[in-house]
Amino acid sequence: MNDAKQVLKSLSLARLGAAAGLLLLAMLGAGCASGPSSSASNSPRTESDQTDADRRASVRLELAAGYFSRGQYSTALDEIKQALIAKPDLREAINLRSLVYAAMGENEMAEEGFKRALSLNGHDGDTAHNYGWFLCQQSRYAQARTQFDIALAQPQYRSPGRTYLAKGVCDARAGDLEQAERNLTRAFELDPANPSISLNLGEVLLRQGQLERARFYARRVNAQAEQSNAQSLWLELRVERRLGNTVSVEELSQQLRKRHPQSPETQALNNGRFDG
Repeated sequence: MNDAKQVLKSLSLARLGAAAGLLLLAMLGAGCASGPSSSASNSPRTESDQTDADRRASVRLELAAGYFSRGQYSTALDEIKQALIAKPDLREAINLRSLVYAAMGENEMAEEGFKRALSLNGHDGDTAHNYGWFLCQQSRYAQARTQFDIALAQPQYRSPGRTYLAKGVCDARAGDLEQAERNLTRAFELDPANPSISLNLGEVLLRQGQLERARFYARRVNAQAEQSNAQSLWLELRVERRLGNTVSVEELSQQLRKRHPQSPETQALNNGRFDG
């Protein structure tokens, strides 16, 4: 199942819903995001160890992941169904099916699936992470934190940075900016190259009035042309506005209007909505 796992690792948690009031890019995978984990696996399996059922399920799961990433949810569910016919208790397929259901707004079926996957392996960090993010989207913050903590407690969990990021975003949504700062700072320590961590941390710092630090993280993203986007420019623009740097504000405004004329951030700029 290694190929399917790699495909699922690339999926974005942002498909479960944007974090209200904060920048949550399609990075979270952290994004973050993902399907199955190898965190609780035993010794690695080779091609010769796979049964015909393993191979059929793997192919179907890879196809399902591809359809899901393109927003073709019904087709993804069809492929997952075939994977589960081959391997009825395949945790990765149940996990992915829950992500699809969540993206479709079928919350009861999504939650049932996450619980089912965890019943098969309560130490699967990726399932716990996905379930935690799902709960965060339902504003069930305390339960979400519990699942994130379960993921982070797994000794072989490979994506702690993405989980600290999701945890920090959820803290911010819950209004706990101090805890959000701590978790996002930890995420940055683990994955400093991830622009979405810098953006989310910069947003939290801006809201706390820590303007110089917020500027640092905004500029860190905007310094890389391939990372800079409407959200990062908007963050830096608002920081500079709060600092009273009118020249910088004008320069960033021109960049935002030129490069991202149809973005929500440009619309907010044009309407003078700097604090929304």
